[in-house]
Amino acid sequence: MIPVIGLTGGIGSGKSAAAAIFAELGADVVDTDAIAHELTAPAGAAMAALRAAFGDAVVTADGALDRAAMRRAVFADARQKARLEAILHPMIRAEAERRCATAAAPYVVLVVPLLLESGAWRERVRRVLVVDCPEAQQAARVMARSGLGEEEVRAIMAAQASREARLAIADDVIDNGGELARLRPQVEALHRRYLEMAAVS
Repeated sequence: MIPVIGLTGGIGSGKSAAAAIFAELGADVVDTDAIAHELTAPAGAAMAALRAAFGDAVVTADGALDRAAMRRAVFADARQKARLEAILHPMIRAEAERRCATAAAPYVVLVVPLLLESGAWRERVRRVLVVDCPEAQQAARVMARSGLGEEEVRAIMAAQASREARLAIADDVIDNGGELARLRPQVEALHRRYLEMAAVS
């Protein structure tokens, strides 16, 4: 069976940058965030169920999920959040598993931002790879790219697993606290290790 590496990290840690290098090197990358976007695009497979559960207020004029409206609806309401997750998570998981099972590369990098929080993923991956950086750097990166204020970014970070909790479950760690140029050599070293692992699987 093709080894599946679970890649995770806090918001702004550099997961996407690391995943892009793995893809360049020849790994198959399955990104659960990308799958979620596909499911909630206009005519996406999750939209009928989301509209039925939450109404037209969370749907844009072109039929996609209004992410800002949905964030407001679920952020302070645990029951609404659970309803959203009950619709989306099984669909994301099923599509991610399908893509992992049909991968043609020697190994798969499965990008799951909330891998630790959605505990069931741990049984589906051979190794957990955490992209790590200091929290102040995470916040600065997210503010720079999203235009959100520090308070909003810190609230998102507080809703995720702590840096310490992620590092505690890591089999491998990429230190992305420095310049972007330092990322590639670390990914290349792991790529070689994962190819060796795949060769004996």
